[in-house]
Amino acid sequence: MERWLSDASLVPHQRNRIDVCAALGVDERVIWPNSVRANVKTGHDREVFAVYPYRSACPRSVWAQLIAEARSEVFLAGYTSYFVWLEQPALLQTLRRKAESGCRIRFLLGDPDCDTTRQRERIEDVALTVSTRIRVTLENLAKLADTDSVEARFSAPEDGPNHIGLSVFRFDDHALVTPHLARTVGHDSPLMHLRRSEESGMFDRFAEHIEEIWSRGSDIRTSPAHA
Repeated sequence: MERWLSDASLVPHQRNRIDVCAALGVDERVIWPNSVRANVKTGHDREVFAVYPYRSACPRSVWAQLIAEARSEVFLAGYTSYFVWLEQPALLQTLRRKAESGCRIRFLLGDPDCDTTRQRERIEDVALTVSTRIRVTLENLAKLADTDSVEARFSAPEDGPNHIGLSVFRFDDHALVTPHLARTVGHDSPLMHLRRSEESGMFDRFAEHIEEIWSRGSDIRTSPAHA
């Protein structure tokens, strides 16, 4: 212990640092401030709250908590977003209550009949097709048609490739982001949990991405092909 304390260049393993600090009754930052700073995010990556190698590895409780705690905005900009209806109990009732309390609810979906959707279906070649998954969400949104503050749009045809390649789900200052890899379906793609802490950081970049696609989208309820 004396050797560690007398030579600042010597930094013991974390377990030993914890034992020393406990014995001396001091905070680790007092004795080894550099080791603490090395473990604290100070750059742009501090907005990365958690990462998962698969979307399915992110606990359902995380989604439930983010939805429940959102006060001003829930923006689900996945190409289909069908899985949230299957994995989150009573989601219809939850979204209805949130909308009635003033929370803005938005869904940005891919058009089930567009070329991007058909191409992706050929690539994935699975029984539960992309268009079917979109229609799961459309069926549930129809039950919220009488609810204020719930909006839904299809992304524009020219935005289809960008939309289907990146899903962003925003809950106030938190976002779950899934970049879709090659031929993998959504639940097999990685996921990042971002928490906004700065202007023009990673969170804002992804938020701006979905806002841009939203701005060119068409209202699902007024679209002639889906009226």
